[in-house]
Amino acid sequence: MPIKFLHILASLALMMPCTQLAAQTYPDRPVRIIVPSSPGGGFDVVGRVLAERLQRIYGQGFVVENRTGAGTLVGTEAVLQAPADGYTLLVGGLSNMALNSGLYAKIAYNPVKDFTPLGLVVSWSYTLIARKDAPYKDLHGMIDYARANPDKVTVAYGKGSGQHIAIATLENATGVKFLYVPYRGAQPAYQDLLTGRIDLYFDNSQTAMPHVEGKAVLPLAVSSRMRQVFHPDVPTVAETGLAPMDMETWFGLYAPAATPKATVESLRAAVAKIAVDPEVMALFRQIGGRPLQMTPQETEIFVRNELERWTKLLKAIGVTAD
Repeated sequence: MPIKFLHILASLALMMPCTQLAAQTYPDRPVRIIVPSSPGGGFDVVGRVLAERLQRIYGQGFVVENRTGAGTLVGTEAVLQAPADGYTLLVGGLSNMALNSGLYAKIAYNPVKDFTPLGLVVSWSYTLIARKDAPYKDLHGMIDYARANPDKVTVAYGKGSGQHIAIATLENATGVKFLYVPYRGAQPAYQDLLTGRIDLYFDNSQTAMPHVEGKAVLPLAVSSRMRQVFHPDVPTVAETGLAPMDMETWFGLYAPAATPKATVESLRAAVAKIAVDPEVMALFRQIGGRPLQMTPQETEIFVRNELERWTKLLKAIGVTAD
């Protein structure tokens, strides 16, 4: 688990307890928050921050459980199969609530019909980084080089991952051809990028940030529509004019759709309180995140639009996880 995130947990432990919600019958026993990925990534960070704060709001245990397998499918489907009583919740994000529907020919759930969003709290962009001694210094230079050397510029990726989709989106928009090199996780990909064995990695900005700050890699662009505060000199892909890219990996808390309305409303109020907490917002910004605050209606519209947008785009560019 990243050292910076351990500091976050320590900070949360020192925060003053929030006033418990009055007259609550829920929850009367510990609540599980399923994180559909391994410890240390964006899903896990969000799950643990939410669990810490919800425990203080309700005065009841909220326990994070990492359930990995088949990307984010195993953990997500585990929540769908659990009783819809508010005692098994899910960290939902771009991956399991939007991308999976386009990546797989068939999945066991409908993100909109089977789950209810309780609130989104943070998003991260992706940062396209190159090996430090690359023969180009910016995104235009890299695209020109790749166009002149088709299938020669190597890119680290995990099949069907956000990193895969980000670079494939850029490739499709510019017409260049990269040579894809598969990796099982970010750590081995960084080992080869830092030693010059591969050329590019379009990684989550959260994990790219320390390498950019340490000048161990060359940042070329970010995937979001706005520049990032932690490396403001790095342009967005869109502003370079090469591709109309707008991609962030967002996260929040979800419940099964059949969860009692009173429980849903209680949890939505709690998540909304967490989302605007200055200390939580500062902690997310510390690790490169963009805090989110949306009404339930805005959240539902946003996630529906993301599902539709990415399902269409993935089919158009031919990226699958099958």
